[in-house]
Amino acid sequence: MSTPAGPEPVTRYVEHVMGMPISLALRGRHADDERARAAWAEVLASLREADRVFSTYRPDSVVSRLDRGEITEDECPPEVGEVLALGALAQAQSDGAFRIRRPGPDGRLALDPSGVVKGWAVDRATAALIALPATDFCLSAGGDLTCRTIRPSAPPWRIGIEDPLDPRRIIAVVPVFSGGVATSGTAHRGGHLVDGRTGRAPEGVASVTVIADTLTWADIEATAAYAHGADAARWLGTRPGRRGLVVWPDGGTTVTGPTGIS
Repeated sequence: MSTPAGPEPVTRYVEHVMGMPISLALRGRHADDERARAAWAEVLASLREADRVFSTYRPDSVVSRLDRGEITEDECPPEVGEVLALGALAQAQSDGAFRIRRPGPDGRLALDPSGVVKGWAVDRATAALIALPATDFCLSAGGDLTCRTIRPSAPPWRIGIEDPLDPRRIIAVVPVFSGGVATSGTAHRGGHLVDGRTGRAPEGVASVTVIADTLTWADIEATAAYAHGADAARWLGTRPGRRGLVVWPDGGTTVTGPTGIS
């Protein structure tokens, strides 16, 4: 959830892409004109293309065909190699808790780069928004967001973090001028997250929110920290410059990194 920290008008756009709601908030010179609407159309086209290439739910996607061995990585678009490289780096930096290849029911290593793709795809889609002069934006994909504020007089975007034990309630508010905010947990999608080292759902943690320079790394590190379970806050505290909020199963919280979460 995002709200401006002041009375300045904000124009909002909403669409459903990649199986989730995509929403855009614009303020400034091109918040509500033809250039804004053209940029929004480019954002959606970029996300639809990412879905065509990376969706694990589409049997005809490039990643699904790669996973089945019908094509090689060299035969894939270059962005596939970029995402796989990010996944390999995230695995190394998370001590294996984050993985994009995990054993399936038959023991075969299945490829699922979803933990990288959402943040990466949204960051990539902002190119059209960055090109709007004197215009700030906050782009949300399924609750994870990337924001940019370029005008010196503009306030930060205020990002509400849901309480994983009661998603109707906001547990904290994060002011963000520019950067990405991502939350990993099971409040909305159930037990879809696993520890890449064990293949089991993490225990001892309710949710992890990370604020980083990019949504790509906020999303990766929120997932990786959550996968560490009860060790989430300690691991997240090793990541330089990261702000984070860990919510525990009893409702308690731990803030990591620089201050700025209230």
